[in-house]
Amino acid sequence: ICFLLFAILYVVSYFIITRYKRKSDEQEDEDAIVNRISLFLSTFTLAVSAGAVLLLPFSIISNEILLSFPHNYYIQWLNGSLIHGLWNLASLFSNLCLFVLMPFAFFFLESEGFAGLKKGIRARILETLVMLLLLALLILGIVWVASALIDNDAASMESLYDLWEFYLPYLYSCISLMGCLLLLLCTPVGLSRMFTVMGQLLVKPTILEDLDEQIYIITLEEEALQRRLNGLSSSVEYNVMELEQELENVKTLKTKLERRKKASAWERNLVYPAVMVLLLIETSISVLLVACNILCLLVDETAMPKGTRGPGIGNASLSTFGFVGAALEIILIFYLMVSSVVGFYSLRFFGNFTPKKDDTTMTKIIGNCVSILVLSSALPVMSRTLGITRFDLLGDFGRFNWLGNFYIVLSYNLLFAIVTTLCLVRKFTSAVREELFKALGLHKLHLSNTSRDSETAKPSVNGHQKAL
Repeated sequence: ICFLLFAILYVVSYFIITRYKRKSDEQEDEDAIVNRISLFLSTFTLAVSAGAVLLLPFSIISNEILLSFPHNYYIQWLNGSLIHGLWNLASLFSNLCLFVLMPFAFFFLESEGFAGLKKGIRARILETLVMLLLLALLILGIVWVASALIDNDAASMESLYDLWEFYLPYLYSCISLMGCLLLLLCTPVGLSRMFTVMGQLLVKPTILEDLDEQIYIITLEEEALQRRLNGLSSSVEYNVMELEQELENVKTLKTKLERRKKASAWERNLVYPAVMVLLLIETSISVLLVACNILCLLVDETAMPKGTRGPGIGNASLSTFGFVGAALEIILIFYLMVSSVVGFYSLRFFGNFTPKKDDTTMTKIIGNCVSILVLSSALPVMSRTLGITRFDLLGDFGRFNWLGNFYIVLSYNLLFAIVTTLCLVRKFTSAVREELFKALGLHKLHLSNTSRDSETAKPSVNGHQKAL
C-alpha cells in the first residue's frame, strides 16, 4: 500500500517537474545522464514532499473512517500499523532527501571531475562523494560547537557520538524548527496574497465598466506598436526590445479583457464574490482557531504539541463536530499549505526562485524541491502547534525537543495570529490608505507601492497615460 501510494505521487511529481524543466537541457551526452539522474532525485524529493503534505489529512480521515466503520471488511487494510508506518517512512525519506539525495544531486550537477583524472561519470561521482563527505564533516563540526555552547554537558557531548539515534534526529529537529519559522513568515503573507492571486485567476464583476471601449483602445495601441516595429513610424523613442516587451504586455492585457467579455454572467457576478467570501471565511476560522489554542495553552498543559498521547487511531474522534470537523481541519491544512507556497514565492528574497514553464534550470529545480520539502515537512508540526488539529504527531515528528517548550509554542501562536491579522488589515485597507495619502499630499513621498508604480509608469504610444 505504501509503495502504491508513493508510485502515484512519483508519477504526478515527474509530470510537474518535466512541465517546468528547461527543454534545452536535454542533450545526448554525459551532461544528459547527469541531468537525468538529478531529475529522478528531484522527482523523488518532490514526491516525498507531497507525501508529507498528505500525511496529516490522510491520518485524520483514516481515523474518522475507522471510527465510523470499525468492522467493515473492505477497510481492514486501513489500520494503525499502516498510519504509523507512513509517518515513519515520511520522516526517514525526508531525512534522506534533505541530507543525502539533494546535496548529491546539486554537487553531481556542478561537478566536473578532479584534475588529472579521466573525465567521465565515475570522476564526477567521485568528486561528488568527496564533497558530500566534506559537507558532512562541516555540519557535524557546526552542530558539535553549537551543542557545546548551548549545553556544555558531558552527557550531551557523549550523545553526539550516537549518530543514528541522537545526532540525525537532533539535526532534523533544528531543520524542522527552521521550516516552522519559514512557515511563520510565508503563511501570513500568503493568506493575504491569496485574494490577489484568485482575483487574477477569476473573472471580476464588470461594475461601471465598458469592456468594448477598453478592447477598442487596447487594439489601437497594439496596432500602433506593431507599426512601430514594422518601421512604419519614424519615431525612435523606444528601441526594439522595449517595443516588443510593451507589445507583449498589451497582448496579454487584451487577452484578459476578451476573457472577461466572453465570461458568463454567473461566472462574473457569482463565482468571484463566492470565492472571495470563502477565502475570507477560511482565513478567519484559522485565526480564531489559533486564538482558541492560545487560551488552551494558558489553562491546559495537555494542549502542548508534545503533551499526553491520545486514545489511538480509530478509538475516538479528535474533533468536536465529528466527520464535519475533520473535513474542516483537512481543508484548513491544505489551505495553509497553498498559502505558504504562495507566500514563499511572493517574498522578495525568494522571488527569483519562481519556476517558469519550460524554462527552469535543474539547479533551480533542486532549490525549489528543497524549499518545498522543508515547508511540507514542517506543515504537520505547524498544524499541531497552532491547534488546527488535535491529531498527535507520530514518529520522529513528535519527538522534537522544542515542541515541549511552552514559551516557544506560545510565542509561535501569538506571532502567527498577530502577523496574519496585520497582513489582512494591510491588504483590505490599502485602497483607503492610498486615498488618504493623496488627500494629505503624502503620495509624493513614495510611502506606498501603488503611488510609486503609478508615477514610474511609462507613457503609452500616443503620449498619454491610461488606467484600464
